[in-house]
Amino acid sequence: MFNYVKESYNELVNKVTWPTFPQLQSSTIVVMVASVIFAVIVLAMDLTFENMMAFIYKTLGNLGR
Repeated sequence: MFNYVKESYNELVNKVTWPTFPQLQSSTIVVMVASVIFAVIVLAMDLTFENMMAFIYKTLGNLGR
């Protein structure tokens, strides 16, 4: 168990390449923009589906009268 922790620490310190702060900021901005775009697309799909279903229910409701 101790050997595993020692090897894990060694790998994290010596073998892993950590991003610089500007790289981290850039990646964060890309993720935030992509998340907003995805949220807007999902919102548009949701509103479209909601309006389509309201139209269908309204149309079918008027057929029975």
